[in-house]
Amino acid sequence: MSKAMKFPCLLFLYRRMSVIIVGLLLLTSSFAQNRHDTTSYIQTVDIETGKMDTILIAEGDFEAPNWHPENYLVVNGKGKMYKLDLRTKALSEIYTGTVNKLMDDHGLSPDGKWMAITNTDEYNPSQRIFKFSFYIVPIQGGEPKKINSGDLSFWHSWSPDGKTLAYCGGDFSNLDVYTIPVEGGTPKRLTDTPGLDDGPDYSPDGKFIYFHSYRSGHMQIWRMRPDGSQPEQMTSDENANWFPHPSPDNKWIACIAYTTDEKQNHPFGKNVKLRLMDPTSKNIRDITPVFFGGAGSINTPSWSPNSKKVAFVSYSVK
Repeated sequence: MSKAMKFPCLLFLYRRMSVIIVGLLLLTSSFAQNRHDTTSYIQTVDIETGKMDTILIAEGDFEAPNWHPENYLVVNGKGKMYKLDLRTKALSEIYTGTVNKLMDDHGLSPDGKWMAITNTDEYNPSQRIFKFSFYIVPIQGGEPKKINSGDLSFWHSWSPDGKTLAYCGGDFSNLDVYTIPVEGGTPKRLTDTPGLDDGPDYSPDGKFIYFHSYRSGHMQIWRMRPDGSQPEQMTSDENANWFPHPSPDNKWIACIAYTTDEKQNHPFGKNVKLRLMDPTSKNIRDITPVFFGGAGSINTPSWSPNSKKVAFVSYSVK
């Protein structure tokens, strides 16, 4: 696939900045770019054999597949949500009403009946106004219900009992991990260390929240108890490891790694690969070759229900 450079989309680069001035400069410059010259390859990889299958090749920017128990993927693209049937390869829009500037932080409830979505509520760089919120909507579509009230909130995970949502929020200077009841209410802050804490994802048994953190000075995978206690570093290598996702059978952690140190940024258009970790031994191995991607490839949970495959998106650029 093409290694041509492509500026990251505003929505994804922005929320990974830890320094507000740098973040705003990069966001403003990248907003003028577009991604309509992109081809998206929606793919799956078998974690045992490494066999990769391309489900759909689509012009434009599609992102962050979630795997529904009824054998279809949910992806976002062009500000909307889509259902991708794995049997017919048909792509159909999921209605989300007036919430139609959607991004790659979305996912399914444990029972598969609901979908959490993150929306760009307001963007005005000249006045430095940036508002991102998350909502829940029936999986078949409908008018979404807003859950959070913060200006910077990016959904990432649903607790196994379906009662709590985990997300990344705060401000540019220090984005952290929070949880909030699914019906809304008062958020609970779980991390408060210098540097980005992001990408929280519950283990299926509810004992841990996995996340990535820059607290060591290099982006690595961590985990903590659901109340934020007992933080533990899970990876420590030369890769920049992001977005850990526990498998449904609780045996593996899938994550994406940048082969270059991107600090606290999460840009599109980089060399990345998917990795698989044993959470008991912390042994980790690559399950894909290096591919062209980054933001949008695997932001949120994308395991198959039987824990045998992971869905992701790679890209090429004209």
